[in-house]
Amino acid sequence: MGEHSRRRRLVFWSLIALGILVVLAGLTILVPNLIVTQSGKEFIVQTPEEAPHAQVAIVLGARIWVDGTPMDMLGDRLETGVRLYELGKVDKLLLSGDHDQVPYNEVDVMLEYALERGVPEEDVFTDNAGFSTYDTMYRARDVFQVETALIVTQDFHLSRAVYTARELGLDATGVVADLQPYRDEAENAAREILARVKAILELHITHPEPSELGPPIPIDGDWQTSRE
Repeated sequence: MGEHSRRRRLVFWSLIALGILVVLAGLTILVPNLIVTQSGKEFIVQTPEEAPHAQVAIVLGARIWVDGTPMDMLGDRLETGVRLYELGKVDKLLLSGDHDQVPYNEVDVMLEYALERGVPEEDVFTDNAGFSTYDTMYRARDVFQVETALIVTQDFHLSRAVYTARELGLDATGVVADLQPYRDEAENAAREILARVKAILELHITHPEPSELGPPIPIDGDWQTSRE
């Protein structure tokens, strides 16, 4: 076999190997995304009126404006959570976010919104250690002892949130909180592709504990404990 033929064969098999790697990489992303999006479809409703009754609406945190008010996504999540409470779809609200945000505590802003909209303080629980969707759902189960929940967030995020909750043992239904168009929708959707892969790894392979746990704060108990 001549040198030229050997080089051609090397190039050929190198391309085959590269093609296999590309396919495997694509499947590594595609398969988790299909699992997460397809598994949660039947557990998502488009409006608060369609939602079943649950113990609590888990409202997931998002960014705050520099003046200390909720950005559009967070405002719509809060409005949807309040609407669920007003309709009697839930008995409590669980507001979950990151207490390390500066200059405003994310959950404090969420709490103020809910109280101003007329939700009684005793029916609003706060989770200051909701650093991720996984942490929020894990803590809802283990700290707040939630069994049934309505999860409130935007559509691009909802399938992962519901899938995570249900895989952790919560009887969860997602409620779409898209009340308007948002900036950076394409960017959010793109980030979500990799976030779904991470969710599969956490739920089925690594099983990490949340960054913070702590003693139980039953969702049917004393709301004041969640403020400590």
